[in-house]
Amino acid sequence: MTGDSDPAPVSRRRLLTGGAIAVGGALTGGGAVAATVHDDRPAPTVGVLTGPQAGTVTEPFHGRRQAGIATHPQAHASFVAFTLRRETDRAALVRLMRLLTDDAARLTQGQPALADTERELAFLPARLTVTFGFGAGLYRAAGLDDRRPVSIADLPPFTIDRLEPGWSGGDLLVQICADDPLTVAHTQRMIVKDTRPFGTVRWVQQGFRRGHGIQDRPQTQRNILGQLDGTANPKPGTTAFEQAVWVPDGPPWLRDSSTLVVRRIRAELETWDQLGRSDKEFAIGRRLETGAPLTGEVEEDLPDFAATDELGFTVIPDFAHISLAQVPDDRSKILRRPYNYDGVPDAAGRADSGLVFASYQADVERQFLPIQRRLAERDLFNEWITPIGSAVFAIPPGCAPGGWIGEQVLG
Repeated sequence: MTGDSDPAPVSRRRLLTGGAIAVGGALTGGGAVAATVHDDRPAPTVGVLTGPQAGTVTEPFHGRRQAGIATHPQAHASFVAFTLRRETDRAALVRLMRLLTDDAARLTQGQPALADTERELAFLPARLTVTFGFGAGLYRAAGLDDRRPVSIADLPPFTIDRLEPGWSGGDLLVQICADDPLTVAHTQRMIVKDTRPFGTVRWVQQGFRRGHGIQDRPQTQRNILGQLDGTANPKPGTTAFEQAVWVPDGPPWLRDSSTLVVRRIRAELETWDQLGRSDKEFAIGRRLETGAPLTGEVEEDLPDFAATDELGFTVIPDFAHISLAQVPDDRSKILRRPYNYDGVPDAAGRADSGLVFASYQADVERQFLPIQRRLAERDLFNEWITPIGSAVFAIPPGCAPGGWIGEQVLG
């Protein structure tokens, strides 16, 4: 049955088969979807809707850049990576991305996707964003390796890595974030169903942050180890954010794009728990309670790496995490947008917990790799974390109403 508020009756079959279709009509039939344009402004930090009203809040989908990056992080996330089927070529990828874009454009605005069999689950978007990433294999499948950003490749091996194939790689990534876990689950189900003819699920990593409305905005993520994670992040709407996250120029498939590194990092909680509080702060270089550097009083204070104590030792040791993670300028920064994960403990009660570490930057080689090399070589914190998954994706530009994600790359 259909009603006056339903999207235009464009069939799923036509999107899948790529028959004669006016793409603009297919993707703008929802009315409210077409009228919403993502303008990349940071979310307001004054006041947070709580209670039933929070479920109706929407984030813009359309715009020159994809949502889900500058967006204030939602409470729940699912990162879904796919391996493309051998027969999925450039023409098939165009059909796939048209279909997934249509799904995302509708669902993010609180409208059911085409042929949504659980349409009631779509009416509370809870700030849903759906962000797409292209792995190196997608460019190869499309015969467009010349359009692949140079840094979109497997990361070089690090001595601290214990990577598992089940958490690594991928040809296509879909990042789904919302303030409600049921919204994330429903969106994931729609995306997986519609991708089935084109690819298989390689891995799914689900994570969480503090619940919506639990803390006032802005808030810094606190990870499963108790640390504040992301203190030095560039702020949306600033020049530092623009320089760190977005590709400013170049051909259409690069301009307004970004890159994403997803690292699954297991927390060695059993040995971390054996440390005293001061030892934990010494390894990090920050106070656990406030996030302030050991040389400061509040989280936002700049660390003084030259400060010494009464014995002449530096207050923040050169092997502390923040000493090695520091960068010299805004163009070298990365945007950390991580989520915690917490699996089922084993029979002995040992935790399966850690971080789905998501790092956005304009260029992986220029920004992420120098930081990661320093951390891998000398970071004392490596004693209590183990990277077990790694994947790299290009984040293509956004699209206008009537367009589709990836059109600059695949068109």
